[in-house]
Amino acid sequence: MIAHEIDYEIHGEEMQYVEIELDPQEGVVAESGSFMMMENGLEMSTIFGDGSNQSEGVLGKLFSAGKRLLTGESLFMTVFSNVSQQKRKVSFASPYPGSIIPINLAEKDGKFICQKDAFLCAAKGVSIGIEFSRKLGRGFFGGEGFIMQKLEGDGMAFVHTGGTVCKKVLTVGETLKVDTGCLVGFSQTVNYDIEFVGGIKNTVFGGEGLFFATLQGPGTVYIQSLPFSRLASRVIAAIPRTGNNKGEGSILGGLGDLLDGDNRF
Repeated sequence: MIAHEIDYEIHGEEMQYVEIELDPQEGVVAESGSFMMMENGLEMSTIFGDGSNQSEGVLGKLFSAGKRLLTGESLFMTVFSNVSQQKRKVSFASPYPGSIIPINLAEKDGKFICQKDAFLCAAKGVSIGIEFSRKLGRGFFGGEGFIMQKLEGDGMAFVHTGGTVCKKVLTVGETLKVDTGCLVGFSQTVNYDIEFVGGIKNTVFGGEGLFFATLQGPGTVYIQSLPFSRLASRVIAAIPRTGNNKGEGSILGGLGDLLDGDNRF
């Protein structure tokens, strides 16, 4: 498997986007909804799956699309190809505040495992597949279920995280405990499992969940400071239960809503 060689630059701090430069005849495959902008001379096409099995006929395309269904993603992906005779640029944006991580699969022995919704885009030729958990405990309590996403090939891939990203390089036998929702991805040499927090008070009153994700080196692990699920739960908790609540936190409180004329009877 030989993926297209692409150049890139990541812009921004809290809301990042990646700008990819394509030589003539080069292409990049992206998740639906991640496109931001592109220069003239680029051609956009929708494909089944990730495009890695397109030469294997109808069955190859169906297998590629089926893998994406299992990870909860769309059946289709978008390919952006440079059909001009000059270098052209295309950009993809992160869907929520956080960071974009460039992953050189050639430096990860051709495989990187990540959470199901982390993939953003990759050089054409990179395979976006599924990684089944072989351990029941990890599948039930690991936060990502039995299925994670795997990126395979020898090209560049980009994944996005929530909040600030932390990169940890584990030595042989070194273990790191992580909140299951904060785990973004890891190289294939890392041994991933889950561990019960333990203790009655920790279990009942800790508020941090019942399980840790344990990762044992050697290999590289990426952790995010703000999982989207945690952000979404805080937003939902802050939504007023009844009506318009613009007076919340003021001295007048609910009386302010009556005075501003917005309440409907």
